[in-house]
Amino acid sequence: MSNDLRAIFFTESEDLIVAMGDGLGIMSEGATDPDTVNAVFRAVHSIKGSAGAFGLSDIVSFAHSFETVLDAIRSDRLAPDADVLHLLQRAGDVLADLLEAARDDRPEVPEALPAILDMLEEIGSANDDSVGDDFVFEAVGLGFFDAAPAPAGSVFEIAFRPGPSFFINGHEPANLFAALAELGELTATCDVTGLPPLAEIDPDGSYLAWTLRLATEATADQVGEVFAFVEGLCDLDITLPAEAPAAVAPEPEPPEEAPAGDPALPSPEPQAAPAAAVQAAAPPPAREAPRPTLRVELDRVDRLINSVGELIINQAVIAQKIAEANLPRSSGLSSHVEDLTFLARDIQEGVMRIRAQPLKPLFQRMARVVREAAEGTGKQVDFITEGEDTEVDRTVIEGLGDPLMHMLRNAVDHGIETPTDREANGKPPKGRLVLSASHASGNVRIVIRDDGAGLNRPRIKETAVRKGLVSPDATLTEAEIDSLLFLPGFSTAASVTSLSGRGVGMDVVRSAVTALGGRIAISSRLGEGTIFSIALPLTLAVLDGLIVSVADQLMVIPVSTILETVRPAPSDFLEVGPGHRVLAMGERHVPLLDVASLLDLGPALGPADAVVVLVRTGEDGQAALTVKGIVDKRQVVIKSLRHSVGAVAGASAATILGDGKVALILDPDALVAISARRPSPSLDHQGSDHERAA
Repeated sequence: MSNDLRAIFFTESEDLIVAMGDGLGIMSEGATDPDTVNAVFRAVHSIKGSAGAFGLSDIVSFAHSFETVLDAIRSDRLAPDADVLHLLQRAGDVLADLLEAARDDRPEVPEALPAILDMLEEIGSANDDSVGDDFVFEAVGLGFFDAAPAPAGSVFEIAFRPGPSFFINGHEPANLFAALAELGELTATCDVTGLPPLAEIDPDGSYLAWTLRLATEATADQVGEVFAFVEGLCDLDITLPAEAPAAVAPEPEPPEEAPAGDPALPSPEPQAAPAAAVQAAAPPPAREAPRPTLRVELDRVDRLINSVGELIINQAVIAQKIAEANLPRSSGLSSHVEDLTFLARDIQEGVMRIRAQPLKPLFQRMARVVREAAEGTGKQVDFITEGEDTEVDRTVIEGLGDPLMHMLRNAVDHGIETPTDREANGKPPKGRLVLSASHASGNVRIVIRDDGAGLNRPRIKETAVRKGLVSPDATLTEAEIDSLLFLPGFSTAASVTSLSGRGVGMDVVRSAVTALGGRIAISSRLGEGTIFSIALPLTLAVLDGLIVSVADQLMVIPVSTILETVRPAPSDFLEVGPGHRVLAMGERHVPLLDVASLLDLGPALGPADAVVVLVRTGEDGQAALTVKGIVDKRQVVIKSLRHSVGAVAGASAATILGDGKVALILDPDALVAISARRPSPSLDHQGSDHERAA
């Protein structure tokens, strides 16, 4: 049970880190209103309180210093200038790193922790208005009290009834009672009238309630703080002390009555009620009821997804068996199979939505990476995120973290110039780095864009020649030179730093992206900046595929990559060299790739026998794949090849068809790369030049 509670703590801490990051982001933009500061304070305070329950002393100590500074800001003792806001951002980074280290049982502490902690303590002590007293934490916005805090030396009456979610979230009433007992003398009476007979008890139900009486010197806020972590999980009523009823404002004395019949004195005007009294009488605004949520272990969702995949395969098997049986349409089986197909798709889409998560937590983690990189290089970087609410399969998000981290560090280290160099080139001293996400054509598109120096292509080629990666007399296009960055061991760093220069370069990024079924492209202009664009599938479980015949085999082309299918005239096939052709499409000429020939399954098809599938490649490129025929369009289940047969040239994965046979899922970019590696005359075509250097 302790491990389950610990897992719940770290899961809830992720949400608190996101809330803290949102608040700090708003504060960094200049909005330091009380609601925003209190939201950040609540998040840090909640993390501190929960971490203490698990003995995470490093987190408790750091969070205590962190919230001391936040308390000074919300109490108007500290002005949140640019330096203070920057410190708060870095403190948020350190707190998130501490939580990640504790979650993964890593003993190391963040490198920046000592310096950040010293600055927090220095600012906190300089702005602490308490003299020799311990810091007093106040509950913020918990909504337990409608009246002013009661005076010290009081007796509180507390009605407490936990709901089922109270226990599901791992809370225990005895722990709350022990915390109350530390504040004074506590007596507790349990109400068991709601307890049903044993045979009718629901194991997940909650039937007990308590009436608590606390005699204490503590204030009402300190009593309410005990229940800070169970708000919304129980019915709670904390009344004002019995010995000290709430003060009632004295009624104003009536004015002296004028002598009867004296017209010289005006009759008294009715006095308006004080504004405070009017406000106090107004009912508090109704809170929007939170939408109920349910935490489910990821393994359970994965098992459900696998079951849905098997359902889709079985549906395909049934459909094929019915087709082979040549049953009459009057049998009605075909319509039932179609209903099953729609139902399976609906279930699959619903399960995918369960596992889909917004990119926001990942983007916030990348913001920490950029801040650390900027401080490590002495550069000024304005980091902007766009489309952080874009939802992607959790598996894709997990695999995307390391590639994004490496690319953003490279952007700061190699792309963004120093403030001095930027000013010398007529740029503002602070660089601009944008990380954006969006949905496009069934994929998610991740773009990293900076306004730095751009790629130094002569230096890239010189480095490649020096390392023996290309021939000295090779003639390369700009796209081909850019692609050299993805070669193993390639690095232009002049020295080894904490960010780069260790011989592990963009080849790791490309491998990680390819493993996720995605592709990456580069575009750059010298002196203006660089854009890295990543296209990834929304899910790694199923996809819509076009079943095509290649030689004597069936293969799948992802529908998300297809632009159109055509059967061109023989005159549209143009020879550009021995065994190499392009397809004339109006004024454009698209590389023509025969799939059977590229995969060594048979000779290339002639113009009269080929069906052409026009696909998207790279960033904006196109290629025309020639196949023998188109069989069907259906949803297929993705099966990885890495753990069974290893990498297969030209394919990203495999699937199981209705007849039980395995079909390869083709990767258009990989097919373009195979074609580019074969000897061919110089050809400037769309979207495949950058692949030839790979």
